[in-house]
Amino acid sequence: MLALLPGCGVSEEKPPVKLEPEKRRLFKTPELKEKSSVDMGKQLDAELLREIDWHVRAGFYDKSDLMRIICEEIFYEREDIDEALVSKAIDSQFATLEEKKKTWPAVTDCDRLDSVFAALNKRGIIALQNAGNTQSDGFEDSLYELEEHPDPASVVGYCFYHSQDLERVVGGYGLYLAFGPTGQSKGKEIGNIVREELQKAGLKVEWDGTTNQRLIVRDLVWQRR
Repeated sequence: MLALLPGCGVSEEKPPVKLEPEKRRLFKTPELKEKSSVDMGKQLDAELLREIDWHVRAGFYDKSDLMRIICEEIFYEREDIDEALVSKAIDSQFATLEEKKKTWPAVTDCDRLDSVFAALNKRGIIALQNAGNTQSDGFEDSLYELEEHPDPASVVGYCFYHSQDLERVVGGYGLYLAFGPTGQSKGKEIGNIVREELQKAGLKVEWDGTTNQRLIVRDLVWQRR
């Protein structure tokens, strides 16, 4: 029988770590200025524009994903959504992001993070990025990956962050990573491996060394290609 053992941060009712105040890199809500066949007398509100902005900058979604997420998931109850204007805003944000990419360093913090997750998977830890919307989702995704793994006996643990963690790090906060063991491994052992790989990649990580707290990657500049 395959099973993941509860590690840090699986319960939704009692999050293991409070989000400590940090100096946040605030971003401006994008404005639509370009005229087109769309009725530009209409404007998208700040909340909707903010959702488009961070989802685009997250780097995990394409245009069709974002149209579905914005119009059919987040704001599905609103009857005033102008899909043509949403489409225009998404295109504008993607264009802005492409221009910003030209100024990014050859190796970004997100490139380093990708290398960490690849290294963890090689070491027998199921490591997932943007795994669901909640910690329970991430745990379930990890369990699914374990069940589908070609050699489940080689898996010693799991590590993930979910979309709420992603939204925070895109907005300038630290990235929280949940982790835990499988089989006979120990939660602390998995935490130590994750911390080791993060530090090897040159990322700043904080952790109290227990399974009561998720690891936190500090000062991570989110630039995902």
